[in-house]
Amino acid sequence: MAVTITDLLAFKQRSERFAMLTAYDALTARLLDEAGVPVLLVGDSLAQVVLGYDSTVPVSMEEMLHHTRAVARGARNALIVGDLPFASYQASVEDGMRNAFRFLKEAGAHAVKLEGAHLDLVRRLTEAGVPVMGHLGLTPQSVNVLGGYKVQGRSDEQANRIVLDAKALEEAGCFAIVLECVPADLAARITGQLTIPTIGIGAGPGCDGQVLVIQDLLGLTERVPRFVKRYADGRSTIAEAASRFIGEVRDGSFPDDEHSYR
Repeated sequence: MAVTITDLLAFKQRSERFAMLTAYDALTARLLDEAGVPVLLVGDSLAQVVLGYDSTVPVSMEEMLHHTRAVARGARNALIVGDLPFASYQASVEDGMRNAFRFLKEAGAHAVKLEGAHLDLVRRLTEAGVPVMGHLGLTPQSVNVLGGYKVQGRSDEQANRIVLDAKALEEAGCFAIVLECVPADLAARITGQLTIPTIGIGAGPGCDGQVLVIQDLLGLTERVPRFVKRYADGRSTIAEAASRFIGEVRDGSFPDDEHSYR
């Protein structure tokens, strides 16, 4: 049965924690969907973990749409959220509206995510029927302004600003908010004050849901932040499989009769 934004609200009301994972291709989306992951985020982390950019800033709308289409073809039940990339909504509400519509109309997403307290845009999108997920705390698209990938909300001033922005995003119409790299007590405080779910990444256990980048979870990335837990050793598995293949090709044991046609 397809997951909707009302299901996420029901999860919070029942105090039922839920997972969100990133996906960027049809096969991964299908596997995660079959595993029961309720929310798939086509994140702008695509820039680094798939396309090889140094940050999320360079990834384009066309690249994001391309990969969102692939995820939409692979998943059947999960709620698919497309990440609005840098420069696709910051300049004007009109830009944001146009690009958000493209995620739903052209790529098959069910909702969009945007960073920061763009309240007018959230209101307009919600009124137009586009579900919006917010994102506060460490906002990677603003890394050049923030001075790097640093925990946000440690000072009283920063913490109060994040709390106010979270409440404002909820009032503007967001159906959920990602809290990234904020102190655990602050994330729990925000979670307790909102009626919509929070989804943490480096925000402690007090959020309603948790999200990780799939390549980090699978142990494919070389370096990961402190908040990442590796659930598999994908790098070693791939290296071992490739090494065995090389060896069997060299010694002539692959392909054998079992893997040949007659």
